[in-house]
Amino acid sequence: MLLRYSSFLIVFVFLQHISFSKALKSSFRVEMIHRDSPKSPFYRPTETHFQRVENAILRSIHRANYFKLDSHDVESTITPALGEYLLNYSVGTPPVQILGIVDTGSSLIWMQCQPCKECYKQDRPIFDPSTSRTYNSIPCVAAECLNDTHTSCDFNNREHCTYKVSYGDGSTTEGDFSWETISLYSSIKDVPVAFPKTVIGCGHNNVGIFGEQSSGIVGLGNGPFSLAGQLKPKTGGTFSYCLTPMYQGDPKPSYLHFGDRGEVTVEGAVSTPLIISKVRPSMYFVVMEAISVGSKRIEFPRNGEDGNILIDSGATMTYLPDEVYSSLEGEMVNSVKLPRTNSPIKGLRLCFAITPGEEYHIPIVYAHFKGGGTVKWYNINTFVKATETVICLAFRSGSQAIFGNLAQQDILVGYDTQHNTVTFLNTDCTSEL
Repeated sequence: MLLRYSSFLIVFVFLQHISFSKALKSSFRVEMIHRDSPKSPFYRPTETHFQRVENAILRSIHRANYFKLDSHDVESTITPALGEYLLNYSVGTPPVQILGIVDTGSSLIWMQCQPCKECYKQDRPIFDPSTSRTYNSIPCVAAECLNDTHTSCDFNNREHCTYKVSYGDGSTTEGDFSWETISLYSSIKDVPVAFPKTVIGCGHNNVGIFGEQSSGIVGLGNGPFSLAGQLKPKTGGTFSYCLTPMYQGDPKPSYLHFGDRGEVTVEGAVSTPLIISKVRPSMYFVVMEAISVGSKRIEFPRNGEDGNILIDSGATMTYLPDEVYSSLEGEMVNSVKLPRTNSPIKGLRLCFAITPGEEYHIPIVYAHFKGGGTVKWYNINTFVKATETVICLAFRSGSQAIFGNLAQQDILVGYDTQHNTVTFLNTDCTSEL
């Protein structure tokens, strides 16, 4: 009898431990604001819809032009100042509202701080750490300072940790490496969720092409001090987003999910290994084996053990290796039964004339990933409407393949940094509203 009671007690304690661990796992979602949304400070009501499309294409080209895989001292090889999504959060006690550009290629959260030695113009008040009861500079001996490649210490003049980050476009930020409370507004719980002692960069010298509408960068990259990395103990290292179509009709909000809500375990979801790059460990690379249109399969070039395509929510367009792009363009020319026309936007090569109101057929493109998973790219992923009468292929050729955000529309993209996987699910992203 005693043995049976002991066994029952062990099982009960084990189940209680599982239940308690599950309860400790934070689960919430926050809204990501597209820079062309009316909610965005970048929004210009005088711009037409097609002017916004053109500007997004040009930003994407500008962003990709800064890709420098051989530049080891650069934090992000693509300029985050041209990112397409923004995140509202608050920092300090009492809380101060901050608007940061979301960058899946950056491994740090930073914002402009007083006193500003050299700061770019910012619309919102610049955060003053002296007014916050929860702000603390990180000492040089702290593990956070010793374990990051962007930090340094001058023991002769100061005993707290400093950081410096340079980006691919020449922009830089430097200042104090600090602990502070940040709060994210959960659209599920309808309350702010506070995270004390979060590591942030408090930038006193910030120069470059950062826009005055934002306060800094919210890094979502694969690093210990990105937002995703710092939430990992509370969320289990899982997060996801579902990007709603931005340039078709009335745009709906896109959400960033953490914890249980960030897990993509729905039937039909496909997973592929997340490849940690030796050169760019903060970025999310995967292996795309091929794309296919109809019966035509177009193989991707292999890159040894490294990933061959970067997932980037901050790039509008998708970039493919030259030979892959050329084959895709050729297949679209053969498959799309519409008259060819000149591109109204510099940087788009393949365009077709359409008649407003008339239906037309665009073939589905299948993206094949390592592990056997296949994702469907529909017309909202592969073409963009450049004018009322012209649609253009939203792909370009480039030295580095980039899985851009148009190609991610209506696809739930989940990251599991605990098990190093990325999961995709074709879905209607507006259905979660």
